[in-house]
Amino acid sequence: MTRLAIPVVAAACLFAATAAQAQGRPMMYQPSPYVGADALFWQLDPEGRGGDFDSTGLRLRAGVAFNDYFALEGHLGTGGSDGPVDLDYLAGGYAKGMLPVTPQLRIFGLLGATEVELDGDDDESDLSYGGGASYAVMPNLSVDADYMRYLEEARFDFDAVSVGATYHF
Repeated sequence: MTRLAIPVVAAACLFAATAAQAQGRPMMYQPSPYVGADALFWQLDPEGRGGDFDSTGLRLRAGVAFNDYFALEGHLGTGGSDGPVDLDYLAGGYAKGMLPVTPQLRIFGLLGATEVELDGDDDESDLSYGGGASYAVMPNLSVDADYMRYLEEARFDFDAVSVGATYHF
């Protein structure tokens, strides 16, 4: 019990000292909106049925970065057909945790919820997660790549890899 209490107390003290120091300084970061467009390479993996379905669509993204480490982001995607399966749309909202590796390179993780409609059937929604990287090629323009698990249902999984660009205002 004592071995566990010492790290917990030390972490709490460090957090309290950081929070107290931050209260004395004005906020230096203004929320920063951004928009992006990506090629969406999606895959539908039906459980218990033979074969995967995959195709390419388009995804639009928009978000607001509140600081260097946190943003809220929305996705809207459509397009692509693999024989009997069409992606009508996907729409979702996510919390985005970011980690600046260098001044140009950031890695990030996404966690949120997505609604997907395939073939005009009823839409499905689920918890979604993913991760990726962003590289700033100019101060207001970055190239991005990510992987998302949009749906993990009993009947199927819906994943996508996306590559695109983002403009930061």
